[in-house]
Amino acid sequence: MIGFATLITLALVVILTIAIVNAFAFPRLHAPVRPHADPPGVSVLIPARNEAATIGTTVDSLLAQTYPYFEIIVLYDHSEDETGAIVKQAAADDSRLCVRNGIPLPLGWVGKNWACHQLAAAARYDILIFTDADVAWHPAAITALVHALQQTQADLLTVWPTQITVTWGERLVVPLMALAILGYLPVWLAHYGPWPSAAAGSGQCMVFRRAAYAQCGGHQAVQNQIVEDTGLAQRIKAVGLRLRLADAAGLLHCRMYNGWSAVLNGYAKNILAGHGNSILFLLLSTLFHLVIFVVPWLWLMVCLFGVKSVSWPLLLCGLGIGIRAVTAFATRQRLPDALLLPVSVLLMTRIALQAIGWQWRYGGPQWKGRVVKGQ
Repeated sequence: MIGFATLITLALVVILTIAIVNAFAFPRLHAPVRPHADPPGVSVLIPARNEAATIGTTVDSLLAQTYPYFEIIVLYDHSEDETGAIVKQAAADDSRLCVRNGIPLPLGWVGKNWACHQLAAAARYDILIFTDADVAWHPAAITALVHALQQTQADLLTVWPTQITVTWGERLVVPLMALAILGYLPVWLAHYGPWPSAAAGSGQCMVFRRAAYAQCGGHQAVQNQIVEDTGLAQRIKAVGLRLRLADAAGLLHCRMYNGWSAVLNGYAKNILAGHGNSILFLLLSTLFHLVIFVVPWLWLMVCLFGVKSVSWPLLLCGLGIGIRAVTAFATRQRLPDALLLPVSVLLMTRIALQAIGWQWRYGGPQWKGRVVKGQ
């Protein structure tokens, strides 16, 4: 038991150390005091399928940008709701917004990747910003993105928007995305390490130089990948280009999912692909997180009922809460929710089982009326 507890302690200490370093070192967007004297043209590219609930807010926030030189292209991807009507109405009132009808999905492509491929081909400018239809933009956001791209000399700048969570399902699961990035990937390794595996991307905001997008193969190079954002980040590093990561620090924000059902399906769509489409790897990962984040609480309860020393299990529980709290603080999430980390891990276990069930039953996850078969 002592050896087992020692291994858990070491794992938690390592994760907490990485999270603390990243909390201070992770770059954050900010609007420059003096905007660039000769601003480059920017193409903001949005794939939109069944996004009627959010697309209007997203487009309005983009049209309110203070940046002087940009276009917005929305790809209407065969929606079954009012997405097209909402965007076309906005486009009728502002020439900076263009709506294009998507070409039917060819074999071998994931829907979002195909939509982004078409958007890139339609873009006029040399800075390409791929973003989702549910991301809301502060008026200075494009200015901040271009400033960060130029200051870091990045070929790909990928940014994590501040996540808005309302219901308990959202609050307990969505912030774990930040825990995974800040707790497991040292940002200096992603920026300066030569290994493509040491890369991560946020599909909610990816800013490419056009030449770099072409050199890494663009979305065509990841056409069948469900987690295409990390795939593109890895491609950038693989061809020797510069990847930079950043937190939006409130300049971009997003409510990814509305309620537990949407969280369950949304995370189940990506979680298996995020584990290399290996069910074994996903099961081992799930077991690992149960062991380091849930087992200490069970040990603590056994010690309390058995009137034994609680110091060690209490330390392990505190380390787990500390990891969750540090990553919550760094990404503007609720600190008290860290106390419910074991519940969050149990919910992620449910999500993993959903993904495995989809894989066995349908051959891939279900999303927006499609079975997504990719890598």
